[in-house]
Amino acid sequence: MAAGLLGTRQTPVVAIGSAFIDRVPPWLKDLAISWFGTHDKTALRIGILVVAAALAAIGGMLSVRRYWAGALITIALAGAAVAAAITRADSGQTGFLPSAFAGITALIILRLFSRRLEPLLDFDDDGVSRRGFLQLTAGVALGSAAVAAAGRVVGGNRAAVADARSQLRLPKPPTLAPPPGVQAEGAVPWATSNDDFYRIDTALSVPQILPSDWQLRIHGMVDRELTLTFDDLLKRKVLHKWVTLTCVSNEVGGDLIGNALWSGVLLKDLLDEVGPAPQADAIQSTSKDGFTAGTPLPTLLDDRQAMLAFAMNGEPLPVEHGFPVRIVVPGLYGYVSATKWLVDIEVTRFDRFEAYWTPRGWSELGPIKLSSRIDTPLGKKVEPGPVTVAGVAWDQHVGVSKVEVRVDGGPWSQATLATDPSVDTWRQWHWTWDAPRGTHVLQVRAFDVQGNPQIEASAPPAPNGATGLHTISVKVG
Repeated sequence: MAAGLLGTRQTPVVAIGSAFIDRVPPWLKDLAISWFGTHDKTALRIGILVVAAALAAIGGMLSVRRYWAGALITIALAGAAVAAAITRADSGQTGFLPSAFAGITALIILRLFSRRLEPLLDFDDDGVSRRGFLQLTAGVALGSAAVAAAGRVVGGNRAAVADARSQLRLPKPPTLAPPPGVQAEGAVPWATSNDDFYRIDTALSVPQILPSDWQLRIHGMVDRELTLTFDDLLKRKVLHKWVTLTCVSNEVGGDLIGNALWSGVLLKDLLDEVGPAPQADAIQSTSKDGFTAGTPLPTLLDDRQAMLAFAMNGEPLPVEHGFPVRIVVPGLYGYVSATKWLVDIEVTRFDRFEAYWTPRGWSELGPIKLSSRIDTPLGKKVEPGPVTVAGVAWDQHVGVSKVEVRVDGGPWSQATLATDPSVDTWRQWHWTWDAPRGTHVLQVRAFDVQGNPQIEASAPPAPNGATGLHTISVKVG
């Protein structure tokens, strides 16, 4: 309720979770993604609630005999949440108050509960105290649910943003039809739907920004500053472009990659207007939730058509993917480029700032590495005879020229590549295998447009992207 009235996202769970994300070491972040994938934030929320419930249970048992002992645990929990909220860049002056109010409320309720149970310490239960305790428990539970629901209504921002998004009328791309691709069973489609597109970011609570409230400030080492509203963007020339995005945390053969049709305005045009200083070599982009990314300035000024995107596959950006505006830069991993819920761009130098992930052990520049993946047959038994092996390969802003497959460490066979409308997208491929009975090992490798093969040596995602050959086992017969 307090968060709704104050217009902040910093509830205690969000404050603690966001602080944890801010401080998580790279190895733990990779472990969470490998275990939970795009459900990592749900797992974090559940973990926080489980720990809080366990500490609350201990505090409750202690408080029956020594109220101050349980109160200290409650104060510590609330204090941790208050401290976490204060450290958040998007907390504002009132972001700590929901956690403070939660702590005060918890102390009052703890005292009410403990008083109901104190008579049971010295006298046999006559049923009155136990009934009173259970009635109070039910009342607090129902009251909490009602107040929480009322808080969402009072806040109202999520519903308002959803309504504003549904009413937007954005420039439509000439066509949403994908190019001819591989139609084999199990093959990943050319276009990744908005619902299926991977989401990896640091926002435990998704920022809710009305298009009418959105502003972007471009400043720093420039001849002139520029402030844009959402309406200002829509008045500019709109670009529609297929681009494949990849997360640096993607393991070999992983699914943290997606291909979509993005619509927006060229970042190059905006940067040309502000006039970057000759010595500037980077931008620092900032999200509404305080996340920062450092992007090499030359990648925003060359021919790759980096953009401020406001639409995805012909629809306004999903809120989870950065609505109302995000950055899309072909050829760079998302952690150095794909800032969602964008509100600020500072033209600067790499030696003057540290973006969110660089002090956590990740490399500064983040160019995407040539890679390939087998999508079918995967995890299923096939019959002997002709079997279609299919997948995707990618090397954004460089391009893929060839894909090869081999069986059981034998000679490499060239696969057939699907249409390649852009070097900034993945390429589908397929190969027909005359599969004999038994269990076999399949591997795939890709070559870039210069004829260079992908790196075969295995390496983990940190610090600049995983390498190695995707290898699967297939049972035939």
